[in-house]
Amino acid sequence: MGTQRWKTSLVFSLFVLGALVMVLPYYWMLISSIKPPAELHTYPPRFFVQHPTLKAYIELFTLLPMARSLLNSAFVASTVTLSNVLFCSLAGYAFGKLRFPFRDAMFFVFIFSLMIPWQVNLIPGFLIVKSFGWLDSFFALIIPKLALPFGIFLCRQYIMSIPDAFIEAARLDGCGEFRIYRRVILPLITPALATVAIFTFLAQWNDFVWPLVVIQSSSMRTVPLIIQVLNGQFGSNFGMIMAGALVVTLPMIVIFLLFQRQFIRGVFLASVQE
Repeated sequence: MGTQRWKTSLVFSLFVLGALVMVLPYYWMLISSIKPPAELHTYPPRFFVQHPTLKAYIELFTLLPMARSLLNSAFVASTVTLSNVLFCSLAGYAFGKLRFPFRDAMFFVFIFSLMIPWQVNLIPGFLIVKSFGWLDSFFALIIPKLALPFGIFLCRQYIMSIPDAFIEAARLDGCGEFRIYRRVILPLITPALATVAIFTFLAQWNDFVWPLVVIQSSSMRTVPLIIQVLNGQFGSNFGMIMAGALVVTLPMIVIFLLFQRQFIRGVFLASVQE
């Protein structure tokens, strides 16, 4: 018993140490964002604030269109996330449970697309968006990301684990395919949908290259683009940079904390599917 208790204490201590290491950068961002300039340049650095101030946050939202960029990123990331949850689950149900010609070949194409470097799609994607007249608009940011191959793959793997007896019983009760999807499939794949939602939201919130290619006006900039402007024009204002970094990362932390149980469960169950 003594040896087992010692091992448990050691593992617990390692986990606590790892958690502290992960939290430390966010704590440093927080205190740096509310420090006055005199305390920011104090050597050696101090891990506490003597005279807190919100000047960096005031400058962040007055000197830059940060509020507009946050709204742009929130709208784009939320729309893309909802569309992926809907379309990826529909495609996953079709690939996992329905029978139609060339089903496996089409799914292979989706899987193969995951192996293509994303840089290859930049120029063709830009030309397509330009031909439709969508440059510098929300259409350019949303339409190409409506359904991503990873989400289709994850939903399909999860749906394949659902017994066919559930679907057959629903069909015997007179349910159509869409009603089966809505009443039987969706309630059973909540962890997979949460995983798709988290991955998609984080990816779109942090997306930098594609908005840089298709966005031109300042009013359409997303958060990663405005952070680039912040680092370029206000690179010497360390407090303002830390305030911007904290504002940008806070929504991602909140999203993960809200859905972490479903996220972990969804990743685990999808990884053990055949």
